[in-house]
Amino acid sequence: MKDYYYFLGISQDASEEDIKKAYRKLSLKYHPDKNDNDDFFADRFREIQEAYETLSDPGRRHAYDQNLENHQRSFRYNIPPAIKTFTANKIHAKKGEEIIISWQTSNADVVKVLPFGLEKPYGERIFKITEFKDGKFQLLLHATNSLLHKTVVQGITITEVFENDTEKFKSNVEDMFKPQPRTVVNRSGQPKIVVLFWGLIILALAIYFLLKTFS
Repeated sequence: MKDYYYFLGISQDASEEDIKKAYRKLSLKYHPDKNDNDDFFADRFREIQEAYETLSDPGRRHAYDQNLENHQRSFRYNIPPAIKTFTANKIHAKKGEEIIISWQTSNADVVKVLPFGLEKPYGERIFKITEFKDGKFQLLLHATNSLLHKTVVQGITITEVFENDTEKFKSNVEDMFKPQPRTVVNRSGQPKIVVLFWGLIILALAIYFLLKTFS
């Protein structure tokens, strides 16, 4: 059963105003028009709309809450969640190539496949990788028993395959000029090429002063 409260990131005792605020915030973030009509954002936007339409209507929300409560009562709360299978049809792929993943869990009432979001306890998804990070694409399956507050996680790493050495070289060069995540060392998120440049400058100055000291 879909957890609409989880979709909106709110508690089950959220007020009507809380529901509206959560919907406005998430709808702006995931609206397809603001994300190049990406399928991932389109799916999340549909989930958010579905949750809002149900929880913003008092009658529908009451019926949903009853069904959710019955579902939780009947759930096998004393058995921890488990991942039976989580597989991909290939673990080496080119950018834009179609990937098929499948999974099966047990005793889990909240199942997520990241980066896609909430899914059924078992299923299959077909998608294309549009971007690799450092030559890799990470998939994570989370299976949670919310009544036990226990989660198990399993991952799949898909590595990038290049058509030829020229394409690999081009990808590496492009990666050198991309802004990087902000860290303690690289607080402004400078591209690798800039960090490398300053590193060489500092190294050259260190060598210069070292030679000057012993000369």
